[in-house]
Amino acid sequence: MVSIAHHLNRILSVYRPSTTDDGYGGQDVSLDLVAGDLPAKVDQPGAAEQEIAAQWGATITHVGYVLPGADVLRGDELRGDDGYGVIEVFRVQYAIRPSQPRYLKLGLFRRQAEPANEVS
Repeated sequence: MVSIAHHLNRILSVYRPSTTDDGYGGQDVSLDLVAGDLPAKVDQPGAAEQEIAAQWGATITHVGYVLPGADVLRGDELRGDDGYGVIEVFRVQYAIRPSQPRYLKLGLFRRQAEPANEVS
């Protein structure tokens, strides 16, 4: 089987939303760290990828690739340094596993970047 590991050129952290009862009949949502060292590749999407996402009702700004066994789900948030001291934050819109388990393809929506020292 062919591996994409040599194409994964950055490290991202995976955060997953979780809810807890707020004691007043509602819920509080927090993001919990799931993995702090996920090798990944993030690219600009092509027109076909954007069109497919739109058909699913999603808007994507980037496409990500991770190893096939990565624990990444729709709704997760991926964070990582862009190499210039700015933390990029991506919301996972979809995760697709192809029939041959070579990679996990992610449709991502990038939030506005923040200076690295301001993201908690």
